[in-house]
Amino acid sequence: MKLESKIKKVCPASPEPDIIAQTAGIINSGGVIVFPTERLYGLGADAFNIEAVNKIFSIKNRPQYNPILVLIKDRNVLERLVKHVTPVAEKLMKCFWPGKITLVFEAKGTLPSNLTAGSQKIGVRIPGHTVASALVNAVDNPITGTSANISSESGCSQISGLSFQIAEKVDIILNAGQLKGGKGSTVVDVTLDPPEILREGEISAKEIIKILSNR
Repeated sequence: MKLESKIKKVCPASPEPDIIAQTAGIINSGGVIVFPTERLYGLGADAFNIEAVNKIFSIKNRPQYNPILVLIKDRNVLERLVKHVTPVAEKLMKCFWPGKITLVFEAKGTLPSNLTAGSQKIGVRIPGHTVASALVNAVDNPITGTSANISSESGCSQISGLSFQIAEKVDIILNAGQLKGGKGSTVVDVTLDPPEILREGEISAKEIIKILSNR
């Protein structure tokens, strides 16, 4: 398939239902997509499909020991992914979801081993971007939310910056125009007490600490 034919322009504020349905069908059938998240374009696939997740690792040249976060439509989906949700996690979700923060939970043993990369933990976020939100609501399972870049390289905030190595291997590319760029979501490990900030992103460590100090 020619690269141009893979690219679908999608309205960032009100994504076209037919494009969302087509893309959801690709995900449900084991395909891999490029789609907009809050700040950067991401690589999406069915998080419960082992072969699809392996495609993500291959496309990104991602080390097998590096787990992949997932995006969900609402917090009820956590029951399928994590062993338990702590009061601290509840507080952070209430303050910062959708978007902005990825929480790392203790993963259920039923999850594909390549998704957690043997860490027994899983990073989860409800997406804040309208297109990403429409996708997670249209598919059967959570989808991967890793950035659409070769590992160790920078992510892209517009499709013109997407690596050809990635573009040629995915099934569809949703172009929602220029994204915010900059830092991605803040990542917080809530399996620990106190929680550990693994990556400071859109939400500063200071903001996290302030919220948690008011327990």
